[in-house]
Amino acid sequence: MTILVRGHEFSWWATTNALVAGKGGMIAAMTLSTAFTKLFNVRHPIALAPMGGSAGGALAAAVSRGGGLGLLGSGNGDPDWLAREMPIVAEGTDKPWGIGFQTWAIDVAAVERALEYNPRAVMLSFGDPSPFAERIRRAGTTLIIQVTDLEEARRAVDVGADVIVAQGTESGGHGARHGRSTLPFVPVVVDLAAPVPVLAAGGIADGRGVAAALALGAAGALIGTRFQATTEALVASATAKAIVEGRGQDTERSRVLDIARSSQWPSKYTARTLGHPFLDQFRGREADLAADPQAKQAYQDGVAQGQIPPLPMWASEAIDLINDLPSAADLVGALVAQAEDALARAGGH
Repeated sequence: MTILVRGHEFSWWATTNALVAGKGGMIAAMTLSTAFTKLFNVRHPIALAPMGGSAGGALAAAVSRGGGLGLLGSGNGDPDWLAREMPIVAEGTDKPWGIGFQTWAIDVAAVERALEYNPRAVMLSFGDPSPFAERIRRAGTTLIIQVTDLEEARRAVDVGADVIVAQGTESGGHGARHGRSTLPFVPVVVDLAAPVPVLAAGGIADGRGVAAALALGAAGALIGTRFQATTEALVASATAKAIVEGRGQDTERSRVLDIARSSQWPSKYTARTLGHPFLDQFRGREADLAADPQAKQAYQDGVAQGQIPPLPMWASEAIDLINDLPSAADLVGALVAQAEDALARAGGH
């Protein structure tokens, strides 16, 4: 049997399996085939968010081996980081993989270095993609552009994005200061961008979120924080532990930590993180912090003395759903199984 959900085709098949179904009963499974899985020739409509620094070669390779699309999180395109991590993913999987950049922080040379490794995709986020789009497409590489508002979505269509990621404000890490939540934002971008495939991002941490993304018309889900809590992620053990133990209400979106650490992130993008002493001290006082060199020095001193984590703990509102530290390859399979179950239950009503 084949069913359609917002234009995506899900094919059902049944088989007998005494071990799984018990006494030879019939079980049903579903192939989640979408425009995204067909474009990349991957098994599952799941992509790893290219989280700056923490989505390294081992994590990207594991997601790709698991049937999704692993995306390295190069951030600003640091040459040393690329030289270390890109061979790891290139040698770690024979499946499609890609790399993501913070568009505002890179130059053409960073993109050129990445293309030397023949990634299947390059993803651009947070800034004007037009200086890089044609170079990426000319290399025969799939261009993914993440957007946080409708103006960015229109620009992504105009520059010829092959895939658009619609990021809601529930996401961990950086996103729009004045954005929309995932549920209303994704279908608007789906309609605006058609027929370009759209991935949903922001607050998706289990298979029910993946199923919801498909029901909204997305061709898959881009998932970040959930993959931070895996054995392959390049995060400190304390960060992984905090994500597993944290709650959605423990997160907040702010520019305070960017200002405190003298980060050059554009002001239109705030960051969702777990709690932090500087958030408590300067919440609602961004201008005061920006004008206070002593406070910024205190932040740096606290990091040097081990009193403050060297990086903010980026985390989405969905961390309540994260309670273990699996391997990323196994996690992809678990997310898909949950999504299939959610869609089957929805289809049964």
